[in-house]
Amino acid sequence: MLADILADTEEMVRCESPSSDAAALARSADVVARLGTRRLGAEPERLGIHLRWRLGAEPSRVLLLGHHDTVWPLGSLATHPCTVDGTVDGGVLRGPGCFDMKAGLALAFHVAAGRSGVTLLVTGDEELGSPGSRELIEEEARAAEVALVLEASAPGGALKTERKGVSVYEVEVTGRAAHAGLEPERGHNATVELAHQVLAIAALADAERGTTVTPTLMSAGTARNTVSAKGFVAVDVRVRTASEQDRVDVAMRALRPVVPGTRLDVRGGPNRPPLAASASVGLFTRAARIAAELGQPPLAGVAVGGGSDGNLTAGVGTPTLDGLGAVGGGAHADDEHVLVGELVPRAALLSALLDELLAAPTKTAPAAGSPRP
Repeated sequence: MLADILADTEEMVRCESPSSDAAALARSADVVARLGTRRLGAEPERLGIHLRWRLGAEPSRVLLLGHHDTVWPLGSLATHPCTVDGTVDGGVLRGPGCFDMKAGLALAFHVAAGRSGVTLLVTGDEELGSPGSRELIEEEARAAEVALVLEASAPGGALKTERKGVSVYEVEVTGRAAHAGLEPERGHNATVELAHQVLAIAALADAERGTTVTPTLMSAGTARNTVSAKGFVAVDVRVRTASEQDRVDVAMRALRPVVPGTRLDVRGGPNRPPLAASASVGLFTRAARIAAELGQPPLAGVAVGGGSDGNLTAGVGTPTLDGLGAVGGGAHADDEHVLVGELVPRAALLSALLDELLAAPTKTAPAAGSPRP
């Protein structure tokens, strides 16, 4: 099994798949479809860059969820080649996207093979916030009893039992240009206005509630000797609760200009709802017990700030357990890696968890697209 999981992971990693490159994503979808067909014995439904397998004749009860897009640009393999260092059992697999999350996809193929009542959904735009797949993910989640997300684990193999909600904004300032030396008083300075807004935006954070509001990308002006007529700042918001997400959203939309003659345009809003601990507690308790029965080290669950498609499945009321993919580290970074020796134990945990979930009495799940009670 290990050799096959490694081979599949390496084949996917060697097909680069940056989220913003349509041609690269199409090539990657072809590779993922081919590998999945080989392991699952069935071809997927092709939904653009997204792939869906419905396994078996019985209604789907478990949603396995992953993505094949990465943050790495084309050409990254030249500087970050796909390699396995050390012995196979104790080695380290490296390469762009290996940890986040192509090894997780390889695990999904191997644990889902031969099962019935499972839907495997692999999307191609998760790293962008799932703009084109959100509706599809939510539809599948509503139709399932549980969702298992094959995203990379937290440090030490911990599962992700709570995720912050994510909001993203763009604030554009429009002023009026003027010569900075001859007649600056005729201008309406977008840079100064942007400075006021950045301070006001940052002040919306609330450390006690775990809310971060972070101005990130920023630009203003066109020339050193010109009062700037345009300014822009991007804002990243992370929250633990829906009420905090709403509070920040109202405050962002209530921003008003300070410098006379300038104008604000606030775009964006909530992108992913929080994945609350209550959505994962039952599944985590079950997974921790199974890990102990398998003789594996105690399984930990942690809260993380990053969002995933698990936020979307939990957001429609489906019990969700995240971080079930590869054990390793360095997601999105130069040291991205997978611990090879942890792949088979992870597959064993996933397989046993699926066995138990599929053996449980069937509950009535809402039809796809209908709201949960």
